[in-house]
Amino acid sequence: METLIGFVTAALALTGSPGPNTLSLAAAGAAFGARASMPYFWGLLAGMLAVMAIVGTGVTGILLAVPSAAAVLTIAAGVYFLWLAWKIATAPPLDDAGARRRLPRFRDGAFLSLVNPKAYAAMASLFSGFQLLQDSPAADGLAKTGLLLADIAIVNVVWLQAGAMLTRYFREPKASRAINIGFAILLILSVGLAVLR
Repeated sequence: METLIGFVTAALALTGSPGPNTLSLAAAGAAFGARASMPYFWGLLAGMLAVMAIVGTGVTGILLAVPSAAAVLTIAAGVYFLWLAWKIATAPPLDDAGARRRLPRFRDGAFLSLVNPKAYAAMASLFSGFQLLQDSPAADGLAKTGLLLADIAIVNVVWLQAGAMLTRYFREPKASRAINIGFAILLILSVGLAVLR
């Protein structure tokens, strides 16, 4: 029971803290509202399931054993996050009728999870640092995956709703620009912190 409590506490701390997924979900909720951002929400969750499978089966270790693979992946992810931060920072206000606003899609969320360095670091820590079921590695992995999916879903709902509470400010151009730039800066900082760890 102590191991389970420790696992759940660590999972909440690692997945609930600000990071690329949570900040981008809050930004989507703020810009488009919670309901319109649900495809993105489900994409982030599906991507995290894929990250858990990659980490839990050891594929990450095999991939990173290839010389320079880590550097290439880090650069590619960094470029993507800079592009995403730029898109968030320059998004037009909600009342700008002439502006093109594209709702975040399922595939956007799934891709973000797959290139999120914090996601891999958190899942590696949780999968390697705790053993919930002693006798069966497969059952242990499945138990961790189920608990983590529930945890991530709850955490993401909180971040999405927190962002959605800012939606009314997105109708005011100055407030919208300030919030967008703030989310973009936080996104870049969260990625930088994840990479430095």
